[in-house]
Amino acid sequence: MLGLATGELSSGGSCNGSNFNVPSSGGHGKSNEFLSNLPWHGMDVATLALAIGVGLLIFCILILLFMYVSSVCRFVLIETVVQKRCDGIRAGWRKWRAAGRKFFLWQLVYQMALGIFLVILIGIPVGIAFLAGWLTNPRAHLLPLIAGGIVLFFLLVAFVIAAAVVHVFGKDFMAPVMALEKLDFGDAWSRLLGMMKTDKGGYAGYIGMKIVLAIAAGIIFVIIFVILLIPVVIAVVALIIGLKGAGVPWNAATIALAIVAGSIAFVVMMAVIALISVPLAVFFPAYGIHFFASRYPALDAWLNPPPAPAPPSPPLVPPLPPIAPEPIG
Repeated sequence: MLGLATGELSSGGSCNGSNFNVPSSGGHGKSNEFLSNLPWHGMDVATLALAIGVGLLIFCILILLFMYVSSVCRFVLIETVVQKRCDGIRAGWRKWRAAGRKFFLWQLVYQMALGIFLVILIGIPVGIAFLAGWLTNPRAHLLPLIAGGIVLFFLLVAFVIAAAVVHVFGKDFMAPVMALEKLDFGDAWSRLLGMMKTDKGGYAGYIGMKIVLAIAAGIIFVIIFVILLIPVVIAVVALIIGLKGAGVPWNAATIALAIVAGSIAFVVMMAVIALISVPLAVFFPAYGIHFFASRYPALDAWLNPPPAPAPPSPPLVPPLPPIAPEPIG
């Protein structure tokens, strides 16, 4: 949505030829010309607020829908990696829908907890600085502001690392426990913490290896994203120029429609990236499952089932005695 909004900054609100005349007043005139060509130029506040609200609502719905789909597909992917085959998305969806709803609830609780902790982490230092008068006269309190900013920075780094570790443990380890023992996320998390106490070093090493692998995968992902983003940006710019030439005005309806189209294009681009990144998408869950299986007997039994018993051999039939020849005469 932000990429689409940036593309809209170059579009105009009308197609009058005077909007494109180079004024003789220099840079100030060019600045006024640019501002007059913004999509929301001349729009009343209520209409602009309505358009922004509709766009945010659509974006939030798409995010929640993606979270729910990814929650169910997490278990489908686990089963696919364990069984080394895919029985179909539809069958897997029906099988793991209940577990996916529980995992979706965990994702909602996790995201809300992140937001609350982040507000507390930032709000308390800012409130202290405001009550102490550091923000009203910052020049007189540069030393405490700089020291507080450094402390806040490292606290934010620690918060991001802790949040990432919890997320990794949730999707890599808690999800298999939920799948195998049919537990809610609270009971599954308690079960996981009990198992982790016996091998803290092993799980710490797993996180370190995941960081290294994630950096490598992130570089690959950025390269793929940039390659796919270039034609999308070109198409968006061409569309904006075409709409401007056709005299389509910018109002609440067209802005909301543009936000919807941009959101759909973003989802399609993410789907293409996911399709291209299938090897990475399979490797990371497989790495986590094989690591966890060596520490979780139920998962190891699912991953390495005992061989099927050989069919019983047919009973041995004793050979028939030879038939004596009949006497002649």
